[in-house]
Amino acid sequence: MNKHVLITGASRGLGEYLARRFWLDGYNLLVAARSEEALQKLIANLPARNDQRAVYFGTDLSEVSEVEKLILDVSASTPYLDVLINNAGAQGPMGPLLHNDMGHWRETLQVNLLSPVAITQGLIPLLKKRSRASIINISGGGATSPRANFSAYASSKAGLVRFSETIAEELKDLGITVNCVAPGAMKTGMLEQVVAAGESVVGTKEFLGAKNTIDGEESVSFERTGDLVLFLCSQIAKGITGKLISAKWDNWEVWPDYVKFLSSSDAYTLRRIVGVDRNFSVGDK
Repeated sequence: MNKHVLITGASRGLGEYLARRFWLDGYNLLVAARSEEALQKLIANLPARNDQRAVYFGTDLSEVSEVEKLILDVSASTPYLDVLINNAGAQGPMGPLLHNDMGHWRETLQVNLLSPVAITQGLIPLLKKRSRASIINISGGGATSPRANFSAYASSKAGLVRFSETIAEELKDLGITVNCVAPGAMKTGMLEQVVAAGESVVGTKEFLGAKNTIDGEESVSFERTGDLVLFLCSQIAKGITGKLISAKWDNWEVWPDYVKFLSSSDAYTLRRIVGVDRNFSVGDK
């Protein structure tokens, strides 16, 4: 039976790359993004496959009504879903919170957190029809440490990680795994926005980091992230759930040998660090 994957934000960058990878891996594609023209071009350029199909949905995830429509359209387009990839993201306002536009801030929260939550909730009925389904949420900078001048983006991604941990527990008995993937710095339009904003807005560290990535000095390859995402959707990764996994820094290829340990450990999750963890036990009761 053919597998089906839904990928949001599939018109460019990582989302476009993942769409191509899943197509080559034999999946039927359901892709969503704001630009219908870009999605049409993506599908037109896929290698011909008689036993696969690809459909697209023009969707603006900043609009609640369009998210609701996407859920209905996807549900009408496929009898089941094997993989859901919440990849679409917005950079949001850059610079100190004091100068951020709050409407833009809320929009970022909608795209990066609230829309993935709604899509996940709406498509669980399709996912649970499969004995082994996967939800992959793409994390980003600021989810695990402070990210000055990117408060909206960092807050939304931290929320997405904790959401993923939580529903991983809820969906475990249904055979649905839920994980977050931290792709690392890649050459994308979002990083180009950081460079365009300038050092005076985003800060020296963010500006130089983005510029080095765009110039090719520190970029993580799309291929490495694609390998991890497909790995998490495979049978070999069954049992790995509720984790935040770095495509670049984690030795995730060997994780199937340690599923029992991982499932009982809070390793690779968001947790509070107390004094004793840092040899400062005087601060603990």
